[in-house]
Amino acid sequence: MTTSRFFRVPPLVAGILAAALQTAVLGYMVESRASILRSGADIRLKTLPVDPRDLLRGDYVILSYPISTISKAIVTGEAPKTSGRVRLAVRLKPGADGLWTASEARFGDLVPEEGSVVLRTLPFDYYSAGDGGLPETLFVNYGLERYYVPEGEGRLLEDARNQEELVVEARVKDGTPQIARLVLRGEPVYDEPLY
Repeated sequence: MTTSRFFRVPPLVAGILAAALQTAVLGYMVESRASILRSGADIRLKTLPVDPRDLLRGDYVILSYPISTISKAIVTGEAPKTSGRVRLAVRLKPGADGLWTASEARFGDLVPEEGSVVLRTLPFDYYSAGDGGLPETLFVNYGLERYYVPEGEGRLLEDARNQEELVVEARVKDGTPQIARLVLRGEPVYDEPLY
């Protein structure tokens, strides 16, 4: 009598385990987003017009922000010596108008400060000049660049965005932002549900 070296899992048990794992992964993804919306720090961001060739792809609106363009003047610390995928920590502070702007950026961590919020950019390609010199401007994304809307409702938001009448309110937790609502001419138009 020979014994198998491998333990055989019955197909029904394997199916149940696979379904449970998939459910757990989806639940984690949903709860991660909801956790930011439930207990993150509130910020308001001004939107910028976007090239009209990319206005609406399907059922989402493309959003761009002044904080997505990082000037060399606000980058502190050392720049990477080699090219590659990097992330920036970007400190935001509120202006007199209630809109948050970038005041400092660093290739590494920023120490938390009272009255500010630190965002982490998505990874981006950085090309080093070899001498540690930075380009004049770094273009970054935060994961806030798309907002999905019901079918056919994007045109109003696009027009308002292009006229600079659209504001995004977001919440930030541990450097990760999540859009909480869109504000059109001072009035909330879309609130993001927790679940």
